[in-house]
Amino acid sequence: MGKIALTKDALLWCMSSIYLFAFVSLYSQIPGLYGDNGILPARLVLPVDSKPELKKFQHQPTLLWLLPAIGLDVPNGMDFICILGAAISLICMISRRMRDAFMFAALWFLYFSVYQVGQTFLWFQWDILLLETGFLTILLAPMHLFKWRDPVYRHHDSIMMWLMKWLLFRLMFASGVVKLTSMCPTWWGLTALDWHYESQCIPTPLAWYAHQLPEWFQRLSVVMTYVIEMALPFLFFSPIRNLRLFAFFGQVLLQVLIILTGNYNFFNLLTIALCISLLDDQFLGRHNNKNLSANQSSLMSRLMSRLSTTISLVTYAGMVYAMVKYFKLTINTKRYSVESEVAFTSDEFFEAIQVAMPYTIGFGIASLALEVLSALWRCLSEDSGFFNKLWSLFQCLIMTFAAVGMFTISLVPHCVVDRTAYHNLWPEIHKMKESTDFLHLTHSYGLFRRMTGVGGRPEVIIEGSYYPESGWKPYEFMYKPGNLSAMPPFVAPHQPRLDWQMWFAALGSYEHNKWFVNLIYRLLDGQQEVLDLIAHNPFENKPPKYVRAKLYHYSYTKFGDTNVDWWKRWNAREYLPTVTKDSVMDYVRKSGIIKKVKKPKKGEVTEEPTLAKEITVQIRELIGHLPGPTLICSLFIPAVIMSYFF
Repeated sequence: MGKIALTKDALLWCMSSIYLFAFVSLYSQIPGLYGDNGILPARLVLPVDSKPELKKFQHQPTLLWLLPAIGLDVPNGMDFICILGAAISLICMISRRMRDAFMFAALWFLYFSVYQVGQTFLWFQWDILLLETGFLTILLAPMHLFKWRDPVYRHHDSIMMWLMKWLLFRLMFASGVVKLTSMCPTWWGLTALDWHYESQCIPTPLAWYAHQLPEWFQRLSVVMTYVIEMALPFLFFSPIRNLRLFAFFGQVLLQVLIILTGNYNFFNLLTIALCISLLDDQFLGRHNNKNLSANQSSLMSRLMSRLSTTISLVTYAGMVYAMVKYFKLTINTKRYSVESEVAFTSDEFFEAIQVAMPYTIGFGIASLALEVLSALWRCLSEDSGFFNKLWSLFQCLIMTFAAVGMFTISLVPHCVVDRTAYHNLWPEIHKMKESTDFLHLTHSYGLFRRMTGVGGRPEVIIEGSYYPESGWKPYEFMYKPGNLSAMPPFVAPHQPRLDWQMWFAALGSYEHNKWFVNLIYRLLDGQQEVLDLIAHNPFENKPPKYVRAKLYHYSYTKFGDTNVDWWKRWNAREYLPTVTKDSVMDYVRKSGIIKKVKKPKKGEVTEEPTLAKEITVQIRELIGHLPGPTLICSLFIPAVIMSYFF
């Protein structure tokens, strides 16, 4: 693989941007989600007791334990962390010299701190993927102490970049495998995309058009998804540059299509950032000139070019052959279509995975070993002077130790897709993984494991009323489907976390989503912080006396219909029976979300707010009312422009 100095810097810039999206998006929702009057007050996760802060920190490491020392309670502390995280992200985006390990360590710990108290609204795969990628970014970023100098390329950077590729491999390979190991009939029947575009959490307007595509094209798209997620990842570690680029474009194509048709916040951008690890500086416009003679260069380039071209063509042909064989691809000239069908059984697939998993581990070990040996050789051959070589070797060995450790503990979540491989891992590896679980350094992944919303997506509609006999009025959420004529939005990279949880709530019951009852209580109480998370409150003067929730099934209208709406729906069942504030009071008291306000005694002097609290409150009053997407764009676009001048 060629030089990766520019490639590494591009990945670090992308990580800075993604951290900005994550912190700013969360910041815009803190009062309604985690404030004292929010749905899940964060203070409940950090109880007040007599234990020293250090003991609390060791049990649950989060910066929020320490912020009361500067006069910040939990909600203000979360604001402070997000503001600080956004500020550091902006600095890293703008200045290349500031993109170092210390800054990324700060970003990782800040996001880790809010993740610790985020509860169900932060328990998404992209949040843990950001934590894992963020930790690897600390290892990849330079220890750049002298800010007046430009950061330099280090020989062990390729080892850290390899860890990024390994994470990308695990993410994509597992996402492909779990679609079939879940035994979901839509994935096995190649009909998943018949439902995906309308059943995903927050579709975009383009998803409506994608849903109208012919059935044969949707089935072929599922086949291509399997190829991109299960076959192409093995090319990530290919020594042939063309194959790595082919894998890169395949992955990016999939992520771009998901971005165009679905709002998955920063997840797809984070995956694309991981894909940068497949590139080199030559791809980004920086060429390496080797000091070879003209004859040597010509001969070697011709031989290597022909060999790589031959291997690449054989690989492409093999993939096409495998697609035709295992998915029965046939061209139907009468229908002008490509027909497809799964040509293997579930037993055959499980057996293939059981055979393949040990090879993926061995493949990873061999690839990492070659990367380490290559880095060590560069330390000896490219550096001049004994002490420079010795220093480079020392750094390389330290990073090798870290890389081997990260690879080892990642084998546990990697093998989750196959029980045999999981149980065959050495017990010491499981113990190593368990000892680091509290830091969330590595996780298992599996996106779109089962297709939901088959036969119509379930959607919870909350309604309120002063008098039930006089009718009910619905609450309109900002982004999730509700109003049949409302066009689906483009909202990524912002993640409206309440809208997302409403999607999950519709897949179950309110009894299994305790936060839902808290939400109902806040609506009955007319709590403004929560109402700010909702697009339309039909009860502006005073909150309703009664609230209920109904479960509808939604599906897209058809292309060519006279209906001008985007959606159609039909009533399925009652989701939450009619309740009043008094009827849910016992529950919310037990949940602890009602904060008891301590009235100051007569003559008692109240504490003056600290400078940190005043600044945090002032910033909230200044920009806290802005919608998440607006706030993100207002910071991101100027940072992109300024990054060209620094």
